Amino acid sequence: MSKWRERQCVPQPRGIVAIGTASPIQRENDWKTMPQISMTVNGEARSAECAETTLLSHFLREHLGLTGTHIGCDTSQCGACVVHVDGHTVKSCTMLALQAEGADVTTIEGLADGDTLHPMQDAFRRHHGLQCGFCTPGMVMTAVAIVRDNPDIDETGVREALEGNICRCTGYQGIVEAILDVAKTMRA
Repeated sequence: MSKWRERQCVPQPRGIVAIGTASPIQRENDWKTMPQISMTVNGEARSAECAETTLLSHFLREHLGLTGTHIGCDTSQCGACVVHVDGHTVKSCTMLALQAEGADVTTIEGLADGDTLHPMQDAFRRHHGLQCGFCTPGMVMTAVAIVRDNPDIDETGVREALEGNICRCTGYQGIVEAILDVAKTMRA
């Protein structure tokens, strides 16, 4: 854990987060009382201890080592952290890890089947739906849900459905084309 997070997010009894630095003895005791959080992530049972205030995005990245889920804003504005929780798209920076206890979570790492890309990942590659790649994991996770929920979607619908995801590089045209391509394939 970084020094900044250690100072800012020291768990206290009764789940209260205190600003400041706790003594090493207090930190050691607090770590011992942290809840064990268990969930199925990308088809695999996973669990780890973490503070009750840990966001799902941080749990996935810091406790489970799944760094494909990006943290862009920590305010739910950008969508870089989108994952699927029990089949629903979730901005993981808005959900506590504790709220995902027992849930089925899918991250960008769980979409591909070994070396075979998920059709949406392949469409993003073919239609150049990425540039810097920072927003791509959240964008792909959102796109999978868009097409799953509405394979008859049109360009206007895709653009409206992407309102919660920000890409600062591409202008969205390649992203929209990739989503429409997968939707067309699903309809066929």
